[in-house]
Amino acid sequence: MYVDPEAAGKGVPSRDVLLVSAIITVSLSVTIVLCGICQWCQRKLGKRYKNSLETVGTPDSSRGRSEKKTIKLPSGGKMANTAPMPGQTQHDESDRKTEPRSSVSDLVNSLTSEMLMLSPGSEDDEGHDSSSRENLGRIQFSVGYNFQESTLTVKIMKAQELPAKDFSGTSDPFVKIYLLPDKKNKLETKVKRKNLNPHWNETFLFEGFPYEKVVQRVLYLQVLDYDRFSRNDPIGEVSIPLNKLDLTQMQTFWKELKPCSDGSGSRGELLLSLCYNPSGNSIIVNIIKARNLKAMDIGGTSDPYVKVWLMYKDKRVEKKKTVVMKRCLNPVFNESFIFDIPTEKLRETTIIITVMDKDRLSRNDVIGKIYLSWKSGPGEVKHWKDMISHPRQAVAQWHQLKA
Repeated sequence: MYVDPEAAGKGVPSRDVLLVSAIITVSLSVTIVLCGICQWCQRKLGKRYKNSLETVGTPDSSRGRSEKKTIKLPSGGKMANTAPMPGQTQHDESDRKTEPRSSVSDLVNSLTSEMLMLSPGSEDDEGHDSSSRENLGRIQFSVGYNFQESTLTVKIMKAQELPAKDFSGTSDPFVKIYLLPDKKNKLETKVKRKNLNPHWNETFLFEGFPYEKVVQRVLYLQVLDYDRFSRNDPIGEVSIPLNKLDLTQMQTFWKELKPCSDGSGSRGELLLSLCYNPSGNSIIVNIIKARNLKAMDIGGTSDPYVKVWLMYKDKRVEKKKTVVMKRCLNPVFNESFIFDIPTEKLRETTIIITVMDKDRLSRNDVIGKIYLSWKSGPGEVKHWKDMISHPRQAVAQWHQLKA
């Protein structure tokens, strides 16, 4: 059978065609592999970012270093702060994390359930609402006197259930120790960062202090929240006349903290409402009115206005403010502000309400503050919980202004 060579050559691809085909095939394969790697990286980064939004800040307790302090007292004695006793350990707070929610409704339900545990009930505890606002935590300490060495010993052990004073939902507590009526000489514990249940285990010695003068003093303990950029916020206080204690041996006490008597509780009150719109991812803050505001001016009055800060993860996001009401201690504002807050960011969101006194010639004075979040004080948490559980409804509540 005869075959034409030219016809046979037409059916076989040349080497150039085969080479080009091979190059195209390899290029497509490499492109597909790179796309797969990129998608895998995006999924990993997306999960990590999502988990970071769902993580709740963890308390932190620092350990004290060996340190001594001495102060000369008018009576000739001296006070010393000694290091924690050997063998004593301080317990760190364990991390607390939450699992990611699969839907917006699950997240809202979880927020509501957690707030129920943190705040008093709206029906059963109505009669105890006033007492719940005074829940400032408690402190453990011990007191004793050594007659041979004429030394009064005060040991600050720990505190529990302290209220959150910072917008991050925690506090940086420390304790000041006085022997009243002497307020010039004081000793302080170390600051425990981001801890509502701090352990100090610090011992203070009032050396060379005659017993006859010790029983004339009042042991005064003041717990404060350390603030690096402004005045320290008082949390609560405990005072015990030493003539009512048996000082022959060390005695340990648990005492409930009471509001500080330095005028911080007489700053006035503010009525405001919160309205949460889950479909619109927004919160409406309505500043209604204030009453019995503290007079900040020489003339016995104030020029109040209100600043509203939206905070997310300790960062300032947005600020709004009302008009200034001239010479008024019971102003009526009735101003509303809308803040865009995605549902998944509610856990890390705090709204700070600050009532200010406008001063034309000097710096504006702070009259008082309110921190609204799901992890603030009992009254603030109750308001936040009611806002979540009653969507699209304005929930109003009076709040005591704090220092």
